[in-house]
Amino acid sequence: MKSKLIGFLMNFWISFSLALYFHIGEREEKCVIEDIPSDTLVVGNYKVQRWDIHTHDFLESAPGLGMFVTVTTPTGEVLLSKLYGPQGTFSFTSYLSGEHIICFQSNSTRFAVIAGSKLRIHLDIRVGEHFLDESAIQAKDKVNEVHDRLEHLIEQIHHVTREQDYEREREEKFRKTSEETNSNILWWAIVQTLILISVGIWQIKSLRDFFIAKKLV
Repeated sequence: MKSKLIGFLMNFWISFSLALYFHIGEREEKCVIEDIPSDTLVVGNYKVQRWDIHTHDFLESAPGLGMFVTVTTPTGEVLLSKLYGPQGTFSFTSYLSGEHIICFQSNSTRFAVIAGSKLRIHLDIRVGEHFLDESAIQAKDKVNEVHDRLEHLIEQIHHVTREQDYEREREEKFRKTSEETNSNILWWAIVQTLILISVGIWQIKSLRDFFIAKKLV
């Protein structure tokens, strides 16, 4: 029971935030995949820095450096496509459940003139409702503070409910796929058995006809 509770809390935490960094080259596109329930707000924050792969030092930002951010739905529809600066925030709301592809591509080739220079992108993706703004909360009185925290808690509960519904949906799809696979395996086994029986009967008949033709029986 304790391990299940720990697993649930870990999934709960992971579903709300994904922080990572990766390197990208000249006009190179890098993508991350997020499995998102429907009607879910996704907020991404990123920061781009030039990185020397030999000295492992950060370099000065290239002038005019920008980043194309593209979000594609599970059906291939472009949900977001916009050019941002070297640091920015993007957001979108999913209307389909499934794997959304978030891609980044630099608009600049100026940094490539420096040998061994790449871009390092620090990315933080948050999945779920709006997160509580502590600075705004502190500026309000106690009644409003409690009200805002309750609203935030209700939003998080709704998000968890959607996550659970999505997991049940995925589990149902997996169960149906497993049942279809097992059914196909059963029918294939039956077909193989019928083929073997047919070949055996044909071989016995051919052998019997051969013996009769040779007058061995």
